[in-house]
Order: sequence, then C-alpha cells, then structure tokens
Amino acid sequence: MPGSYFVDRWNGQVPWRRLLWPEMLGVGTFVNLLATLLALVAAIERAPLAVVALLHFAPLPYNAFLLAALWRAPERPAVVAGIGAAWFVAVLFV
Repeated sequence: MPGSYFVDRWNGQVPWRRLLWPEMLGVGTFVNLLATLLALVAAIERAPLAVVALLHFAPLPYNAFLLAALWRAPERPAVVAGIGAAWFVAVLFV
C-alpha cells in the first residue's frame, strides 16, 4: 500500500528525477509564481505589508520540504543538490 505524498518523498521513495523536474521545477515554480502574483495584486490594492509578505512567503514550507526530499532521494547526483538549492534561493527572492 503506498504511503502519502509527503511520507513517500520524505522517506526517499520517490526518484530524484521526478522530484527535480516535474515537482520542484514544474509545480513548485508554478506555485511560487502564483503566490508572487497574488502578493503583487495585494500590494497594488494597498493591502497591509504583512499580508503581502505572507502571500509571497506562503510556499516557503513546501519549497523547503521539496528541497529536503530532493536531498534525501536515493542515488541523487551532487549536482542535482546544487540545482535544487539554487532553485530554492531563486524562488525565495523572486
């Protein structure tokens, strides 16, 4: 019986190729762009700065989870860890 989405990734049961390409660079980037767009709309509408920051940084726990899962993935090349870390930093500031 398969585990849950988060358990499988945390336990290294998902290949690094699947974590990096479709999940991190695909879905993760989309989620971050959507959060940034919402934050920009909130800023344009003169929402409080705390709300804008909260919207922008809302995906941060998911991003950290994806990065940790990638690092825990079996047979992951070292360069992949670097790509994941660079992605994490990029989406943190964009």
